[in-house]
Amino acid sequence: MIFIFFSLIIIFIYGCGSLKTNKDFYLNIDQKAELLDFNGAANLLEYDKDDNYGDKDDVLYCLDMGMLYHYAGEYEKSNEMLTKAENDIEDLYTKSITKAVGSILLNDNALDYFGEDYENIYLNVFKSLNYLHLGNFEDAFVEIRRVNEKLSKLEVKYKNLADEYNKSKKKKVDFKIGKSNFHDSALARLLSLLFYRSEGRIDDARIDLEKVKEAWETEANVYNNQSLPLNNYLDNTFKAKIDFISFIGRSPEKYIKKIIVHSETNLILLYLSDGKDERKLDAIAWPGITKGLHLKFAMPYIEKRGSEVARVEVIIKNNARTNLYQFESIENVAVETFKIKEPIILIKAITRTVIKALLNEAINKELDKKTGGGIFGSLTRAITGAAFDATENADLRISHYFPSMIYTGELEVNPGKYDIKIRYFSNDNRLIMEEDFGEKYIGRGKLNLLESCCLQ
Repeated sequence: MIFIFFSLIIIFIYGCGSLKTNKDFYLNIDQKAELLDFNGAANLLEYDKDDNYGDKDDVLYCLDMGMLYHYAGEYEKSNEMLTKAENDIEDLYTKSITKAVGSILLNDNALDYFGEDYENIYLNVFKSLNYLHLGNFEDAFVEIRRVNEKLSKLEVKYKNLADEYNKSKKKKVDFKIGKSNFHDSALARLLSLLFYRSEGRIDDARIDLEKVKEAWETEANVYNNQSLPLNNYLDNTFKAKIDFISFIGRSPEKYIKKIIVHSETNLILLYLSDGKDERKLDAIAWPGITKGLHLKFAMPYIEKRGSEVARVEVIIKNNARTNLYQFESIENVAVETFKIKEPIILIKAITRTVIKALLNEAINKELDKKTGGGIFGSLTRAITGAAFDATENADLRISHYFPSMIYTGELEVNPGKYDIKIRYFSNDNRLIMEEDFGEKYIGRGKLNLLESCCLQ
């Protein structure tokens, strides 16, 4: 019987290795992407799919492939992947609501990944651009409208999930959601403005312009109180307008923070640990818990990756130049929207950790009765403790190829053909990359939108 017990524990620990998030395989793909070999990156990602994406990572795979295909100019393939990701995100969220009570003790790594909210928001931006490149103006407009529709429902989405978790008999405190100060995407509004302007619907474009300014004023955590020159976007001149959108860097990563739990009677004290010191985070009333528990678990947090790029310059024929300016930070949006569900992740992790600790203690007491405790009892405690700790790997899954920041700008020129280049510079004015669009015809009264990217 004891042999069987240890065999099961070893199998359990080994099996929990699949709960860890592996990101090392991206290195070779990243190298191709940074060299703008996006087809090569997509082919390598597809070739390695079975080895690096689990059964519960379909959304993650579709997001990564969809973004690489977009950068590669494979717009139909990109839309196919991003649409599948979007549909799966909606389906998995619906299933998570119905299964919430039963999954309260499951680590998120053991569940299907249904996307970070910024991914679900910005995939519609890229679908819109895909449709625009394919000449499907109507569907491009539909996708842009979807962005702010999703944002308007974001807090309700997680309130519904929290309400379902609160139906569980295992919960000791109420699940609540956090607050986000991101309610309107200035980028989606700008694209909508450009669409309306190209159709001559200036009053509608003016409404989007006011929404952009409102977002800059009220969403300080995302936009840092930006104030950029946009009024001339609605000026009616006899010149043609060229608009630029440039995607910089790569979206943020997830990392682990270690949380330590010390219990008092009916109270849990939370500390953030760096392995040496502990910094007190919070105290949570926890009915029924006894004094003396000392536990740990891992929580995910989002960390920005930023970019090497400090300046983006547009050069057109006859040496006319302009700098693009940072318009929206996707990494800021990722951090801000993560705040909504972070309290749910925390309470779920504490609930799971406390219940497993109590179960672990009950198992060890039973084993002590059968083995007599002593050295053998200490060994069994170490093994069962390791088995339970092995299930507490934070869910670090996140897509890899959304950009970090978005730069935009506009130039007015006489209608005609122009050679256009975009250059990316570092802080020390080193040229990082140049993209040559070749000769482009720029017509008056139409949407002349050029897109570029530098994922460094």
